[in-house]
Amino acid sequence: MKKVLLAAGLAALMSSSALAETIGASIARFDDNGLTIMRNGMTAHIDKLSGVELQMEDAQDDVARQLDQINNFIASGVDAIIVNAVDTNATEAMSNAAAAAGVPLVYVNRQPINLDTMPDGQAFVASNEIESGTLEAFQICRNLRAAGKSGGATGYLMNGQLSNQAAVQRSKDVHDVIGMDMCNFMTLIDEQTANWSRDEAQDLMTNWMSSGEPFDFVIANNDEMAIGAIQAMKAGGMDMAEIQVGGVDATPDALVAMAAGDLDVTVFQDLAGQGAGSIDTALALARGESVDKTVFIPFILVTPENAADFQ
Repeated sequence: MKKVLLAAGLAALMSSSALAETIGASIARFDDNGLTIMRNGMTAHIDKLSGVELQMEDAQDDVARQLDQINNFIASGVDAIIVNAVDTNATEAMSNAAAAAGVPLVYVNRQPINLDTMPDGQAFVASNEIESGTLEAFQICRNLRAAGKSGGATGYLMNGQLSNQAAVQRSKDVHDVIGMDMCNFMTLIDEQTANWSRDEAQDLMTNWMSSGEPFDFVIANNDEMAIGAIQAMKAGGMDMAEIQVGGVDATPDALVAMAAGDLDVTVFQDLAGQGAGSIDTALALARGESVDKTVFIPFILVTPENAADFQ
């Protein structure tokens, strides 16, 4: 009798396991604060779902490693794949591999270069980057005008990784805002990449400051670089009340910097919402449901006046 019950229990367990849906996720890098928020959003959402498993891998900023991870997910028989691309210019091979295997694929946070030609069964979940840099730069413009600097203001632009569509678009947004009649009093002294990194941004800002050229603003493609720039300026004895600094993401560290009066502008990117949305979209595709090719989650401007809403 015990053997019969044991066999029945094992059969039930195997049946339950067979019914479980598995999602494989390849994330560009685990040591990125913003992407950590997104990953936490994914795992928190998975915890609320029954019968769904998530296998998450760190691509370590390596395109070849990421493609290997995708092929491994396919070979292991996952129901769907989520990709946060290392290089948004290298996504066609990933799409082709998933499509050939008939495995649904969802890009999250970083826009694939083949967005307009993605095969059926693939989607993109993120926020519209045209909003991010535009909201950031336009608020910096407004702040400079309010500070009486509409007669002329100079500053710097810190770019993220130039292989990343978000960095390219956010920097384009800044140039577009500066090209507007209302903001054309703003002039960029220089722009360089700091690769989304706080440490690289601190070094870059230190180098810029060594020229001795006065400036009024620093616009960064993300909060990590904005914080690195702030650290360099404070180390150099600059009065942060005199410099407008902007970032994107509204990370916890950025909100602390804003509360301290060091960061003037950031833009809330619902990274946790993107992570959860990518899970829902992947499951919908795996179940044969119809989904939009692009799922946008809005950006929200964050200033000292509304920062408490995001803490």
